[in-house]
This record gives sequence, C-alpha cells and structure tokens, in this order.
Amino acid sequence: MNRRTTLRTLVAAALLAAMPAFAAVEVAGVKFDDSITLAGQPLKLNGAGVRTKMIFKVYAAGLYLTEKKTTVPDVLAVAGPRRVAITMLREVSSDDFGKAFLDGLNANTSKEERNKILPQITKFGEVFAQTPALKKGDQLSLDWTPSEGTQCYLNGKKLGELMPDVAFYNAVLRIWLGDKPVDSSLKPALLGEK
Repeated sequence: MNRRTTLRTLVAAALLAAMPAFAAVEVAGVKFDDSITLAGQPLKLNGAGVRTKMIFKVYAAGLYLTEKKTTVPDVLAVAGPRRVAITMLREVSSDDFGKAFLDGLNANTSKEERNKILPQITKFGEVFAQTPALKKGDQLSLDWTPSEGTQCYLNGKKLGELMPDVAFYNAVLRIWLGDKPVDSSLKPALLGEK
C-alpha cells in the first residue's frame, strides 16, 4: 500500500508540473492573467501598473503582446495582436476620461501624425460619448488585431466602430509609453521594468 500511495503521489506531481501555469499578477487588487488569447493567438502580459493622478488611483492597466518587449520601439513594432486592459479603480466621467485620452494623445504625437489619424480620433471620441461614466470595477480593453484594426470593449461589450490604422493604435499606446506619458511610473510598469 505504501508503495502504491507513493507512486500515485509521484504521478500526480508529474501531471501538475506538466500543466500550464495560469498565474496572475495582482496590481491594486486587480488580477491580470499571465496570458490571454486574442484573435486566436496567445498573448503574454508584458507588464501592469496603476495610473495615479495626484494621490488618487484611477485605474490599473496591463499590456499584452505576443512576446515580451522592454523598449517602446519594440512594443510599437509588434506585428501581431495587442491588448491594453484597463480596470477602473474609481468612477471617472466619460468627459474626463476622453479629455485625458486627448491630452495624452496630443502630448505624445505630432500635429502631422494626428492629422493622419483624425477620423479615427473622432470615432474614438464618440466611444466615450456613448457612456456617461466609467465606474469603479469597469473593464475597458483596447485590442489591436492585424488586418482588422482597433476595437474598444467595455465589460466585454463592443464600443464604437473598428479603427483600421495601426498608426492610431500606436498613438494610443504612446499615451502610456510615449516621451510624455500620462503617468511616469506606469510606463516602466507596462514595459515590465517593475
């Protein structure tokens, strides 16, 4: 009996070791899975952190890529699908969120770049107009899928139209990863430095 029990324990341990780990990273009480699937491709959590404004925690954000990248040019050059996952830590009006989005975009893109993607910026602004507020616990995701475009989701429900230009998605990423990020401590966290 003892030998049989030992053998079962060893087999169970081997099976557990062979199973993929679905560990999660926790940031400000929000769990980000180590990996997700988008457009049929596995993505890895590149990094996660908290957006603070003054002393207030506004949201937790995670960046998912096909493979981990530690520099902004490498993140922007990723050819496969990408996701920015945001969980609200407090209520923010859609006007305030939209204004912060535009401020971040303006601070990290040139006028020429913005002119090229202006129709998509306008469409994205309409996404915020559809929702009066983002409430604590709401989950917003911004997905880039090659050959399709950028799609925004709120709590799993599609918001707005698809925006086809990768330049738009990269401009959005630069809100957090650009030379003047909205939160200087969130940028290194999304790049996996923290």
